[in-house]
Amino acid sequence: MRILPLILLTSLAACSTQSSVSAQNHVDEKPIIFTANSGQSTDAFEGSFVVPENRLNPQSRDLTLRYVRFAATGTRKGNPIVYLAGGPGGSGIATAKYWRFPFFLAMREFGDVIALDQRGTGASNDMETCTSSHIVDGTQQVSDGEFAKINQRALQECMSIWQGQNIDLRGYTTVQNVGDLEALRVHLGADKINLWGISYGSHMALAAIKQIPDSLERIVIASAEGLDQTIKQPARTDAYFGRLQLAINSQPDAQAQFPDIRAMMHRVHANLDKAPLRIQIPQKNGEAVGYVLQRRDMQQIASAMISDPSRAGQLLQIYSQLDQGNWAPVAGLLQRFYTPGEGVSFSPMSVMTDIASGIGAERRTMIEKQAETSLLGVYLNDTLGLVDVDPSYDLGDGFREKPVSDVPLLLLSGSLDGRTYVESQHEAVSGLHNAQKVLVTNAGHNLFMLSATEVRPGVLDAISDFMQGQNVDGREVAVDLPDF
Repeated sequence: MRILPLILLTSLAACSTQSSVSAQNHVDEKPIIFTANSGQSTDAFEGSFVVPENRLNPQSRDLTLRYVRFAATGTRKGNPIVYLAGGPGGSGIATAKYWRFPFFLAMREFGDVIALDQRGTGASNDMETCTSSHIVDGTQQVSDGEFAKINQRALQECMSIWQGQNIDLRGYTTVQNVGDLEALRVHLGADKINLWGISYGSHMALAAIKQIPDSLERIVIASAEGLDQTIKQPARTDAYFGRLQLAINSQPDAQAQFPDIRAMMHRVHANLDKAPLRIQIPQKNGEAVGYVLQRRDMQQIASAMISDPSRAGQLLQIYSQLDQGNWAPVAGLLQRFYTPGEGVSFSPMSVMTDIASGIGAERRTMIEKQAETSLLGVYLNDTLGLVDVDPSYDLGDGFREKPVSDVPLLLLSGSLDGRTYVESQHEAVSGLHNAQKVLVTNAGHNLFMLSATEVRPGVLDAISDFMQGQNVDGREVAVDLPDF
């Protein structure tokens, strides 16, 4: 591990208020002191620009999109770097404030860094989450088929509510998001922009390569989600558990506790299918409510917790306890998320954007076949059960075609990413002739969020070298595994 980048990051975070803001103030921007959740702060600017909600509908309303600009500090100030948050639904401004503040400061070496709140997110959101009248009754056993129907009916209801609020739902697509990037470029007065994104942010960046190629200079993405990969392959999720087992086997105590994680998980699922557990979930008022724990619950919990190895370790402890007949840990987890009698809810930007990216017929047939025997079934893919509510929102197979381009792109992949798998990420960028790939061994989906002492120097080194025009293709960065 190189020490200099770590020292650089630490000093940037601790002494950021001493740096000068040399970039010119753009129209309608306001100087601010941006304070991160850690208490660290720096000079910045707040700005906004206006875009149509649906560029294909002249009658749609206007949206005000907001951002924070961190002015460049390097001696060679390049084009702006726009951060694209994941989700869809993540806030770029919140990301800068809570999770990746040192990264945002470090990236200023190469140009102004823009923390953008995409349409329908964070400070750019004027829509309410819809809680429907359709409820999945936790006190009763509910089949997978009925569960899917309840969610579909809930989405239909929410779509009607949003439309009644004059929201044009066809404005919430990746194509419209990329149009916003072009509007932002014009607003900033930049010849080109650089893109820096993760997860859904990479999906958006890949779409931008096809849609606004002449406006892009360089792209850095992590945990890539290809344009045809909104719905993940269950078979690749199964393969991920094999890689996770190999990592566990490198720790003798963990290997003794988890000699075969897939067998353990299958066993728990089979037992719950045969006899769902009636458990008690503690409530804030000190009481407890009854809940019927089914196989589907564990598949959904697992889908939410396998993104990173540290959380996967917590998940395996829950499975281990269930395997021994102890449901207290899973009840404690459900306490944080389950509200008795609450209807199924949706955020308009998140659900409609994923539905619009959609899935082609051939891929859908493959995924549904894989799901029949896979460990988590269809539950890594909430969208799969919702695309049929109104197929007219699908952007089509043309949108999902891989980009072909010479734009310089850096792809950072975690070897233990439980959501976007390395082989899928490589497929997503296979048409990009100037793509460079860096593997972060033992990292998961949120590889930017690991502690500075583990990953940021190596990742920052790779990004820095790439932004300066060096070749980093094939480089590996190793981080420590959590104690499983």
